[in-house]
Amino acid sequence: MVIFYFSGTGNSKYVTELFCGKMGADCHSIEEKVDFTGIIATNDTVGFCYPIYGSRVPLLMREFVMTHIEALKSKKVIIFCTQMIFSGDGVRVLTDLMPQSHVDVVYAEHFLMPNNVCNLFFLPVPGDKTKRRYLSKTHKKMDKVCNNIKSGKVKKRGFNPVSRALGMIQGVFYPGLERRARKKVWISEKCSQCSICVALCPMENFRHEDGTITANNKCIMCYRCINRCPQKAVSVFLRGKVKTQYTGVKAQGTEIA
Repeated sequence: MVIFYFSGTGNSKYVTELFCGKMGADCHSIEEKVDFTGIIATNDTVGFCYPIYGSRVPLLMREFVMTHIEALKSKKVIIFCTQMIFSGDGVRVLTDLMPQSHVDVVYAEHFLMPNNVCNLFFLPVPGDKTKRRYLSKTHKKMDKVCNNIKSGKVKKRGFNPVSRALGMIQGVFYPGLERRARKKVWISEKCSQCSICVALCPMENFRHEDGTITANNKCIMCYRCINRCPQKAVSVFLRGKVKTQYTGVKAQGTEIA
């Protein structure tokens, strides 16, 4: 078994590593430079974990699945998504990228994780107490998930008609939002040109040249740069300095970021 994940600020990585630690499975970030096709070929069960954006799969995960669609044929598939509130069918929408009956989905589950959207006043960044509450629930749910999988129980969260309808309603505006976000990255005069954003961005959206940092219209709203900028100089959609950054969650005393 192998799990492939995309994680913007650490939540999906946390869930993936928690699962793999309990199940003895391998995991890889889809940002790694490895032979993904070969890895898929040598595993009977392939898993995916990603944050859900507006009830839709992030662009990088969509591209990853489409690139390896033939290698995935007839595989057993596990799907996890991390969400802030409720996505309806956040795990199911991954299967929309594949032909009907292309894979055998044997398990699908949503995990509530702390909010990492730090530049919207109505979505407060959680403190340590809130993070611990989320993680406690995640660990309990993961224990149940792993026991179900070990016993052969099939569960597919979000595949029922009601969840599908709710996901469709929530996701109707996301494609337009995704397109607009590409050009809505703001870098303030507080930028110290440390190039952390250049190194961290999964889309290579930032360029450091001629004594300045510029954005290249490729943002996918993962919020990695916004939450990690030392000067809080980066924002998306909204101008202005971010007040509080999401620093990720911790496992066994080590920060996941």
